[in-house]
Amino acid sequence: MKKTLILATTLMVGVLCADSNLTESNLSVSKAKKEAQQLAEQIKKEEKFAKEQRFYQGEEYDLSSYEVDKSSLDSIPLIEPDYDFDMDDVYD
Repeated sequence: MKKTLILATTLMVGVLCADSNLTESNLSVSKAKKEAQQLAEQIKKEEKFAKEQRFYQGEEYDLSSYEVDKSSLDSIPLIEPDYDFDMDDVYD
């Protein structure tokens, strides 16, 4: 009877230890997956940032064709503002 009890106790302890080892390995696998996912997200963010910086620095763009010739501005008439704008009628 004592041998059976000791054998049953030993088996139960073995099963519990094996179960805890499986749980720990599952946790380490899920932790590794989570870290890999976070790393991939961070790499995407850094690639996006690098792409935006290239755009904002503008070293790749030749905008000389869009420059305005200052001598051509003299031919544009000056538009004077209309200062007789009155909003009094709106509030009556």
